[in-house]
Amino acid sequence: MKKYSKIIFVIFLIIFSAGLWLLNSNITRVPLLSDDNFYFVKGQVQEVIEDNTTNKEVNGGSQTVKVKITSGKYKGKTCEANNMNGYLYGTYCKKGTKVIVQLSSFGEELSGSIYGFDRGAFIWIIIAILGVALFLVGGKRGIKSMLALVFTFICIIYLYIPLMYIGFSPFWAAVIITIITTIVTMYLISGIAVKTLCAILGTVIGVLLAGLSAWLFGRVADIDGYNVSNIETLAYVGQITNIQIGGLLFSGILIASLGAVMDVAMSVSSAISEIHDKAPQLGCLELFKSGMNVGRDMMGTMSNTLILAFVGSAVSELVINYAYNLPFRQIINSYNIGIEIMQGVSGSIGVILTVPAVAVVTAWMLTRGAHAKNEGNVAE
Repeated sequence: MKKYSKIIFVIFLIIFSAGLWLLNSNITRVPLLSDDNFYFVKGQVQEVIEDNTTNKEVNGGSQTVKVKITSGKYKGKTCEANNMNGYLYGTYCKKGTKVIVQLSSFGEELSGSIYGFDRGAFIWIIIAILGVALFLVGGKRGIKSMLALVFTFICIIYLYIPLMYIGFSPFWAAVIITIITTIVTMYLISGIAVKTLCAILGTVIGVLLAGLSAWLFGRVADIDGYNVSNIETLAYVGQITNIQIGGLLFSGILIASLGAVMDVAMSVSSAISEIHDKAPQLGCLELFKSGMNVGRDMMGTMSNTLILAFVGSAVSELVINYAYNLPFRQIINSYNIGIEIMQGVSGSIGVILTVPAVAVVTAWMLTRGAHAKNEGNVAE
């Protein structure tokens, strides 16, 4: 099987890529905004014509600038652009500043507004630094980890979101993504092995348990996918498209818990496999206990990782609540805080329950294989 694993993997990638292409090429997205004669292009500020900002680089005020277009069909041309130097849109412009321009055309006349700072190149540099760091620290395995990360990103953008857009259940879309990305990631990292199969099974079980606990939490606490902060926009999108808005919240929890659950599953499975290789005389129960001991050390840190990640995403709201000195009963019973708690707790439950699940499966499969081998030797 190992001999043909690479060939099978390449065939799978080819078929999978063809499926993604067919899926995305047959989806027609309903335009939600009018984009008549509007383009987003790259540009470079040639001159600041008028500057009404109050304190230079502090957000506030406006500017009128002359911009040279550096991409798109109007590349090389110049136009005036208005820059509202706000917190979310616009940026303080100086001569030479690279910007993204929302360009409009009326015949041969061009006008524009500054959408924001052109940070695309810097994002690619950061990604490249990540890739180099993975290679320097992890060598060949680091490169495989980067490939797994790229594959996961492609699955989310070109499979997970399109499936939900055409009306597929968000929950089952998340389950499909979990299974596919887990299989590919585990294969790239560990190849074909018993520990790989056990880690895959444990990851899927753990993520499903996280989703189930989130659903139960939501039922008990009266929280569903319609209680999120941007529900007005989502409700409008749901009316125009086939997206099942109510399932997005719990689908996202499955995706969010995948990384931590995958980490725990592989670590426990690898530890048990290593122990079995060094001490093949150990039985299923002994291997299970060893796996649990390893997993217990990981539970606290991984649960902390998930909870702190969700707290970090809600830190702005926590600061606002603290500044306004809101009463505890109001804070703890708000939907936003309830959702953050639900996400952190359900993800942690998924991590915790992954440990015994992986320990049981790995210990049983390893000792079962050894038992079958011994029976064969006795028969001979």
